Parts: sequence; structure tokens; C-alpha cells
Amino acid sequence: MTTEDEPICPLCGRPIPGDARQSLHHLTPKLKGGKGGPVVRLHQICHNEIHATLTEAELARDFDTIDKLRAHPRLAAFIAWVAKRPPGFHRRSAGGRRKR
Repeated sequence: MTTEDEPICPLCGRPIPGDARQSLHHLTPKLKGGKGGPVVRLHQICHNEIHATLTEAELARDFDTIDKLRAHPRLAAFIAWVAKRPPGFHRRSAGGRRKR
């Protein structure tokens, strides 16, 4: 059950229930100058998919906003897929982590 008080994941647009796995994403990675910069609360599965798709350098250089992340082809396909899942849905991201 969702309530009006639940935050909305800016990546997938689904509510984030209080008992759902969630985390904060630095729009500019901390290691690339984003310490103390803007952060957004995401479902953990959404956060995992971002980091499985893009390197820290790519995030800092080209994907430092939610709109830019949503426009990435792999993330757009993921968003379309996860939007059909319940708000508290979680599973490991396919394909493992990208090389650092």
C-alpha cells in the first residue's frame, strides 16, 4: 500500500515505500568532485542499474542529471521494464557491475 507521503523515485517515477530498498545517488560521483553536491533518493534497483551501466567518469562527464540518465538507451529500457513492477520490487541487476 502506498501513501501520499512516500517519496517518488526520480528515475523510474514509482513511489519508494518506507520498507523498500533505497539509497542516495550523487548526481556527480563523489570521486569526481561531487562530494557535498546534489543527491537524489532512488530505489536500490534503480541505483544499481545506473552503476551497472555507466562508469564514474561517464556519470560525471555526461550523465549528471536525472533527465540525462533517463535518456540513456539502456536505462530507458530498464525504466520501461521496472515501471511494470510493484514499488517495493528488488532484484540484482542483470549483467553484473561494469568495469571500473
